[in-house]
Amino acid sequence: MEEFKEVLLVVNPISGDLNKEEMIETVQREVATKGGITHVFETTGKNDQEKINKYVEDFTIDRILVAGGDGTINLVAEAVKDSDLTIGIIPAGSANGLAFNLNIPRVLKDQIEVALGKTSMDLDILCLNNTICLHMSDLGINAELIQNYENSDLRGKFGYLLQSIPTLIKSEFPFQFSIKTKNIEVEKEGILLCFANAKKYGTGANINPLGEPNDGIFEILVFKKFDIIEILKTLRNEVESDAEFVEVIQTTEAKVICKKPIAFQIDGEFIGKETEIDIKILPQKLRVAVPPSAIPTA
Repeated sequence: MEEFKEVLLVVNPISGDLNKEEMIETVQREVATKGGITHVFETTGKNDQEKINKYVEDFTIDRILVAGGDGTINLVAEAVKDSDLTIGIIPAGSANGLAFNLNIPRVLKDQIEVALGKTSMDLDILCLNNTICLHMSDLGINAELIQNYENSDLRGKFGYLLQSIPTLIKSEFPFQFSIKTKNIEVEKEGILLCFANAKKYGTGANINPLGEPNDGIFEILVFKKFDIIEILKTLRNEVESDAEFVEVIQTTEAKVICKKPIAFQIDGEFIGKETEIDIKILPQKLRVAVPPSAIPTA
């Protein structure tokens, strides 16, 4: 691990089921062994980005550690994406898709070692209607599930599971999408339209085998129908999905228009219902500490 003077630890106190007090103490202890001090900021949902920026302005922050899920990492990334700071990830959300894709370890001690380590990757950032996305965003049935989950009292994967059946019953899929890129303009129908800057959802489902988080392009995945067999194949990482089930479009920018408002989520956070999405990629915009196994091989 490198030596640090001041580390900012951003904690989402209500995400996931990680013991936050124990985690904070462990981070403070590890940073102290390197001669540094740890500033702890707990998010509240009110002016968090501005408060994070103030920490960066007021102190000599060497690194920012984020203990939360994809939404919390997204919040911090928005605050520091134009700086030279490296973000270290301590997965602590109900779903930790970005951490999963970057091979972040499961054991807290190992996570901290990676988060404070020397190996890093400059990630691409997706920009959707001027909101950034680091991992996955989508229109359709998954965003509906996230909306229902956020409106419930249960957290964790069990909370997602309980919302799955009512989401399927109430959903008005299939949806109609008009997709325009530099090279094509097509009309598509499906249950889900995903904008992917990585391979996997936080569940581990490998929906996008072409995805790399630092290759300067992103994938649009059109899931055409509700097919239990194909969904199970995806969950088992049998990535050669039937072309009748999912279609992949690679691009650097796109515009999507929907015939009616459709549920929309970014990095696991429900945004609202949208009829129009503009997407572009910002190549290698955010530096994140990763284990060596996360670096793509040529």
